[in-house]
Amino acid sequence: MRNNTLIWLWISVIIIILDQSSKLWITQIISLHQSIPILPSFNFTLLHNEGAAFSFLAQAGGWQRWFFIILTTVITTILLVWLYNLERQQRLVMFSLTLIIGGALGNLIDRVLYGYVIDFIDIYYQQWHWPTFNIADSAISIGVTLLLFDTIRQSSHNSLK
Repeated sequence: MRNNTLIWLWISVIIIILDQSSKLWITQIISLHQSIPILPSFNFTLLHNEGAAFSFLAQAGGWQRWFFIILTTVITTILLVWLYNLERQQRLVMFSLTLIIGGALGNLIDRVLYGYVIDFIDIYYQQWHWPTFNIADSAISIGVTLLLFDTIRQSSHNSLK
């Protein structure tokens, strides 16, 4: 492979394994909508998300499952091509993309198998709850944040030239 893409994809595989095993574990210990306090401001609460991020389109009537399966497949393919074409020294971008790919595939597995994404990490302050999420969502968020950081860093570096 051009830039050792297969080596980088192990990060995606690890994310998928962590995500799917955590979802399997949580569904075995608690019931849907049940909450288990872990720490102050942190619960495990099992939810099924039929929509996208923050339950966007969750009540759309079922078509969204196939839309998100197709969209995730297309985007993941684009990210894999991007990853393959990166130069060896673009390590932060490679790492970012593998986090996003792993997270996207973790949630895609849920959509294909169940028709929804299993979410269970519930962070809150008093009565305000952040939307419940999972390890795949975390990997996607970290990957996107690192990608934005790299883009800003590159822009500022190029503007100093």
